[in-house]
Amino acid sequence: MKAKFNIAMIGGRGYVGQEIIQILNDHPNFGLVKIFSKSSAGDPVNEYKKSKLNYSLLEVSDINLEGVDIVIMALPNNESFKYLDIINQNYSDITLIDLSSDYRFDKDWQYRIPEITREKATNRISNPGCYATAMQLSISPLKDLIKDSVSCMGISGYSGAGASPNDKNNPDNLKNNIIPYSLSNHIHENEVQKHCYEDLLFSPHVGNFFRGILITSHIKLKNSSNESEIYRVFSDYYKNDPLVKIQKDIPMINKVINKHSALIGGFSLDKGGCNITICCVIDNLLKGAATQAIQNLNSSCDLEELTGINND
Repeated sequence: MKAKFNIAMIGGRGYVGQEIIQILNDHPNFGLVKIFSKSSAGDPVNEYKKSKLNYSLLEVSDINLEGVDIVIMALPNNESFKYLDIINQNYSDITLIDLSSDYRFDKDWQYRIPEITREKATNRISNPGCYATAMQLSISPLKDLIKDSVSCMGISGYSGAGASPNDKNNPDNLKNNIIPYSLSNHIHENEVQKHCYEDLLFSPHVGNFFRGILITSHIKLKNSSNESEIYRVFSDYYKNDPLVKIQKDIPMINKVINKHSALIGGFSLDKGGCNITICCVIDNLLKGAATQAIQNLNSSCDLEELTGINND
């Protein structure tokens, strides 16, 4: 088994790219050897501590990946296709992971949440979305027990709106406010419908805090149950997954900030025992993106899945 893997990142100035660099600093098997950026070409990559590294200019025709084992595509949606053809033609053996939504519906790419998709990662991985991760962690243990539709309400810190200025990360809009948006057909709604549970509705919101996600799911069960039984179902489902922690209390966003784990809890049933409400919190930049990107790459490279991840 290969012990060391050279990584190139296409993009990387965004929030998730910076989180991945921080994880790579502590990873014993992964080394960042190249990083491409449109805006920072020539600047030092000060966040990377293992070696001196400068940003290379991000130009389609100049992508040189000689000696690279893994490419992390940390680009906005609808950008990665520009580079994919060159990589497939000239570096077909390279392992690719895409952090955008571009390949989450593509049958030639493996969509993989590590705690749900138990199969080994392939060499073409589509990293799941942050809201979609929290929703699927909440729904998957109950899939065979659900009747009718599932409704999820999500609230995210404004880092989920990206680093480029827009109306969802505008400080004036966010002051004393929560911003609803994409109230139907959000890309993460479609993602969960495709990969987890088809009869699902989702409404996202942005709050006046930087990072973290809360998903509150309303689920109707085929048969009546109780909180203790639902707690057992979740505990059994995730018993071998150290990054997913089950609790009886309602989980809070401030308990997962800058942490790799997901917290699921707050199990509450109505009087009839058939309608349950569940809460899940994750750090959108870590478990919702960077952490599971590294988990997926570890799996693809036949490493222990939590290698390099400081499991809190």
